Amino acid sequence: MKDLSKRVHQNVLEAIGNTPLIRLNRVLGRCPTQLWAQVEFFNPGGSIKDRIGVAIIEAAERSGALKPGGTVVESTAGNTGIGLAIAASLKGYNCIFTLPDKMSNEKVKLLKAFGADVIITPSAVSPDSPENYVNVARRIVEETPNAILADQFGNPENPETHYRTTGPEIWEQVGGRIDVFVCGAGTGGTISGVGRYLKERNPDVRVVAADPYGSGFKEYFESERMGHSSVYLVEGIGSDKMHTTLHLEYVDEFRNVSDRDSFLTARRLTREEGLLVGGSSGTIVHVALQLAQELNDEKRVVVCILPDSGERYLSKFHSDEWMREKRMLETDKVLVQVLLDNKPPSFAGVISAEGTITGREALDLMNKHNISQLPLIEKGESVGSLKEGRLMNAVLKDSSVLDAPVKPSMANPFPVVSYQDTLEHVTRLLTRGNGAVLARRAGRIVGIVTRYDIIHFLTQRQ
Repeated sequence: MKDLSKRVHQNVLEAIGNTPLIRLNRVLGRCPTQLWAQVEFFNPGGSIKDRIGVAIIEAAERSGALKPGGTVVESTAGNTGIGLAIAASLKGYNCIFTLPDKMSNEKVKLLKAFGADVIITPSAVSPDSPENYVNVARRIVEETPNAILADQFGNPENPETHYRTTGPEIWEQVGGRIDVFVCGAGTGGTISGVGRYLKERNPDVRVVAADPYGSGFKEYFESERMGHSSVYLVEGIGSDKMHTTLHLEYVDEFRNVSDRDSFLTARRLTREEGLLVGGSSGTIVHVALQLAQELNDEKRVVVCILPDSGERYLSKFHSDEWMREKRMLETDKVLVQVLLDNKPPSFAGVISAEGTITGREALDLMNKHNISQLPLIEKGESVGSLKEGRLMNAVLKDSSVLDAPVKPSMANPFPVVSYQDTLEHVTRLLTRGNGAVLARRAGRIVGIVTRYDIIHFLTQRQ
């Protein structure tokens, strides 16, 4: 019988933290690297920000800055506000939150459900504008008696909370076996606190920040100059200014990700791994997949953070209509992945050989699998192709071809496309005289598409 004692809590705040580490499998394809995700939507408020919400309020109580009946004010992308609102609801405080207008309606409704006042501010303003959501929050504190600014962007309790909780949890869950840690940077608290903890335990742990295109963090990290920032749609990560809660000494690299790649990856996590996550999770996992493929080693371990739940983005990127409106989801386009996933099991995968195979072996292989063309793949790359008719003609002219390597008889390699390419693109390649097109997923060639496959797929859809 399971010991349920650790699942009994005196209040909801005790349920924060100790979130599960879940291995990602399908999104990796055949990449052998271990990829684990800390799933933070298991927190009661549905995000990693629950951790700092209660910590910031309790630190303000200890210092005497927050008094009974007081008001907690914060500029937030929504999740920190929810974490603060949960703690405030138990402790009897009022809440006022400022949010940029790009935040989802679900977040606004959640904040109001906890009794918070919400003020929406424009996103497309400079950091020093009086309309910027951070500056609006500061002004409210000045104008409201007995109010404090939670200040997630400057409060040292933010990274310290992750140093005390998130970092040790991850280290214990992986048993100290971690090569790369991937996280986003909004306030920078998570990556700074966890990064510091992990590097104290093992200085060789590589800490990588996933950053949206449009954020200024990557440029600042590389040049110490913030430069020009632009509007992007992913919520909760990136920024147009530096924060004192982001400690770059614990970060080894920043990688940029587009809105489209972020949202498509988040949708893949939902549909392939059963994890309904937010857009920043897509940003982070997109980078984590790159790093896992670069390591390409079953003994190496990548850990990433999934910051929040996709339930608060159902009206945004989890909506096909919204994605099409933003031109991030092609209308009525069929992906290569869909065709390959619908192939009969006997036709799934790729029958291939290396250039060292003999003519006899190649013909036997094609006959065994009832195929008329064979891709030649070496070290994961398409290097040539064989056609049964061409090989038979060569054998009829010179029987010694049967027992010689097929390289002299091979034709040009088949083109290689991504699993996420469209059948329209594949069809164009096939009409250019290519006998087949190979499909790559997670760095490996795992599928083949022929004219017959496309015709069969389209007729089955009718």
